[in-house]
This record gives sequence, C-alpha cells and structure tokens, in this order.
Amino acid sequence: MSTTLGDKLVIAISSRALFDLDESHRVFEEQGTDSYCQYQIEREEVLLEPGVAFPLVRKLLALNQGRPDQPRVEVILLSRNNADTGLRVFNSIQHHKLEVTRAAFTSGESPYRYVSAFGAHLFLSADPDDVKKALEAGVAAATIVRSKASLNVYSEQLRIAFDGDAVLFSDDAERIFKEQGLAAFQTSEQASARQPLSGGPFRNFLAALQRIQREYPPEKSPIRTALVTARGAPAHERVIRTLRAWDIRIDEALFLGGLEKGDFLKAFGADIFFDDQQGHCESASRHVTTGHVPHGVSNQG
Repeated sequence: MSTTLGDKLVIAISSRALFDLDESHRVFEEQGTDSYCQYQIEREEVLLEPGVAFPLVRKLLALNQGRPDQPRVEVILLSRNNADTGLRVFNSIQHHKLEVTRAAFTSGESPYRYVSAFGAHLFLSADPDDVKKALEAGVAAATIVRSKASLNVYSEQLRIAFDGDAVLFSDDAERIFKEQGLAAFQTSEQASARQPLSGGPFRNFLAALQRIQREYPPEKSPIRTALVTARGAPAHERVIRTLRAWDIRIDEALFLGGLEKGDFLKAFGADIFFDDQQGHCESASRHVTTGHVPHGVSNQG
C-alpha cells in the first residue's frame, strides 16, 4: 500500500543531532568501524541521552497532538549507522516516546541524498559535509552547533529565529557588504528598497511553517518566528517589503545594527536559531540551540 507525506512539515535529522553520541563517535574515530559496531550492539539496550536538537524535535512533534489522523509534522531519522547498530537509536526513540517511524540507515555513506527523496523541508545534522551537500541539492540544512543552552522554558510554543542574508534571503546584498563595505551596502539597499530580495535556502522552510501558522489566529499560533538580523535602518525597508511580496508573516523582526544577537535570542526564547556566519553561531549557541548554515559568501574560501 503506497502512501505519501502529503502537506506535512517534514524534518530530517541525523542520529548525532537527536541524541548524545559523542562517546560512540569517539570509538569510531579512534578504533574504527568494527569496534564501533561491536560497541553499539553491546549497548543497544543502554538508552541514549538527548542531544542538542532533541528539545526542538519534541516541540515539533507536539504540533501533532490531537491530530492522530492528520499530523502536521513528520520527523525522519537519517543515520550513517547500519540497521544493526541503529537499533540502539530506535530503542532510545521509543523510550523517549518520540513519534519517529521512518528512517534511512546508510552504513557509513552520506545520507543527504535521501533528504530530497523524503521531501524534507529541513535537514539538521552534526556533519558539516552532509549539510553542505543538502544545501547544494536545494534543501534548507544546518549543522547543529555544540551548545549548553537549555530547553526553552518560556512556553510550549515552538519559537524559531532566522538570520536574514544568506539564510532567508540570497547573499547578494551580503556580497556587496563584504566586497565594498557598509556605506556601499546601505546605498545599494536604499536604491533597491522596492525590489524584493531573492530567496535563500530557508525560504521554503519558513513558508512551510507559515502554512501551519495560518491555521490559527496569530495570538493562538503554536509557532512563533523571528528575523534577527545585523541589518539596521535604512537597510530594513527592503527586508520588510521582501517578506510582504512573499506573503510571509514574521512575528518579530529585530534589526540590531551589528549588535551581538545572543541576548536578544535568549529574550525571544528561541528553540533554534539559524545563521550563516560561524562567529554569530558560536555567540548565539551560548544562549540558544543554534544551526550553522554553511551557505553564501561568508562560507567561501
């Protein structure tokens, strides 16, 4: 009997992003594949501790509560384990009562090629190479940054924050800033204020979130989004007009004019923040779960 994932929001996630597999990965790196396999099989009844992205996945799956016949979200496990060693991961999924039923185990090969096959809107991984390949294939993807950030305790609402250039939008404007400086960037953005920016790798993911948000009045939505950008006036206008042209609502927009983003992300209560610049990600990860998007001019060279 064939089936499809329909209009669901589909999230693909690696086992190392979902669970704490640092010790297992250390065995793999130091002792090789055979020792790793033996290690995992011997411990397949030992439950894995939650990883950096675990709280995010739990909140995503909570969007399905009360909708057993029409779930909004599907989480897919993509793992470099084989099916044998992956049993420990599925045992942990079942213990934590996560509704994850679909998976691809690739026995050491990169699982990125299954991201598009599953129709995923987002891929989260601990492996930067897999993330880059997914981005090149046109899928929103981010490398989970190691973090001590705790679960969002503000509410049960899912809160997701995005950088602008090279994440939601193309990196065209950022290229001007990098190559010609702030003055040229501001002049260009003012001149192009009524010309919408091209979409970046996360445009479609934001649109998928928006489809769920539209089922609710804004004040009762289970999802809240924020744009957190280093842009300030006068470069704000083009961003606002771009989102308007896309018919996409952003609940909060923070134009920080170069201020560090961490405290603002903490104040927003982000469950995850996506940024293309490694330095911004390292700063943000002290406060919230963060995904590095290795896309655009800031990640070249």
